[in-house]
Amino acid sequence: MTATPSSAASSVDDGVDDRAGAGAPQPSRRELNKAATREAIAAAALNFLRNRDLTAFTVDDVAAAAGVSRRTFFNYFSSVEAAVASYTEDFLDQVIAELEARPLDEPLLQSARAALSNGDHADALAILAETVGLTQDPQLGRFQLQAWEDCSQKITEVARHRLPAGTDELYVCILVGAIVGSCRAAFMVWFQRHGTNITADTLADLRGLLDETIAQLRHGFKN
Repeated sequence: MTATPSSAASSVDDGVDDRAGAGAPQPSRRELNKAATREAIAAAALNFLRNRDLTAFTVDDVAAAAGVSRRTFFNYFSSVEAAVASYTEDFLDQVIAELEARPLDEPLLQSARAALSNGDHADALAILAETVGLTQDPQLGRFQLQAWEDCSQKITEVARHRLPAGTDELYVCILVGAIVGSCRAAFMVWFQRHGTNITADTLADLRGLLDETIAQLRHGFKN
């Protein structure tokens, strides 16, 4: 089974990608058009990668498939690799938003476990699992790594607001590093087990690994 990005809306926009921030009551038509354009480009890049090597298609190919100009492509992404890595970024941003919405008095690791297990992320998780298998090329992997590093910075900011005032910065960095690193390890182990085989069962295994990795952090290591 192949994860399928949602179909982009027919209306596209040549503007720079500046998605509405959290808390906006309802996105405007312009913002919806921008989101549709971004999704169309990312979906086109992913579809090419499903069927060809990275060196066998170009930005121009992706732009044409998405129904946008080359200029519009670069208004949203710096490269084909960045477009594919946007699925990692989007999934992690969803998890971070869920983390921020958890009760402030809830332990951070418990909040992280709840955020990762949210069933609303099922479609995004399926696409991310697929991109993990498709981005083993070092050039693509570099952009995936950057998405995880950006995630670390965002979670660090969330942690600073949730942990008691005066919490040592080293503690914050260690805790966030453990959360992000263990989640990446879960994806790595999952890929070793299943490769590019995306099914309901393999995705259930991935969710189990993500849950297990946070549980392991909460309970500590034996040695």
